[in-house]
Amino acid sequence: MLPSIFGESLFDDWMGFPFRDFGSDLDRRLYGKHAARVMKTDLKEHDDGYELKIDLPGFKKDQIELQLQNGYLTISAAKGLEEEGKDKKGRIVHQERYEGSMTRSFYIGENVKEEDIRARFEDGVLTLDFPKEKPVALPERKTIQIQG
Repeated sequence: MLPSIFGESLFDDWMGFPFRDFGSDLDRRLYGKHAARVMKTDLKEHDDGYELKIDLPGFKKDQIELQLQNGYLTISAAKGLEEEGKDKKGRIVHQERYEGSMTRSFYIGENVKEEDIRARFEDGVLTLDFPKEKPVALPERKTIQIQG
């Protein structure tokens, strides 16, 4: 049995055991074994709208793109490593930083427009504020009198 911290093997990280990564998918190769934890998101409801906070540590503002289409807000972030595989003293032995892209979509309503969404990016956290979709007003129900 291998020693572990929080259910993860210490030897997988430090010794580079290949058995665990054999046959893994692309996301796992791009983001490592923590791929499921990227783009952590919190959604807060306010009286008149919502606040969406997404963790994007290590990204710059110009590496993030927001799109609104058919009521879906899509957040995409992409970056590449600018270094080659060696430092001044030799090859890199262990590297956890990654290059790649990630995307997440949320349905916020077809009546929400781009100009209704406010976005700001500070300290690796993207914050989006947008109004609640106004409910579609149903026609007033009227009673029809039957003649005769």
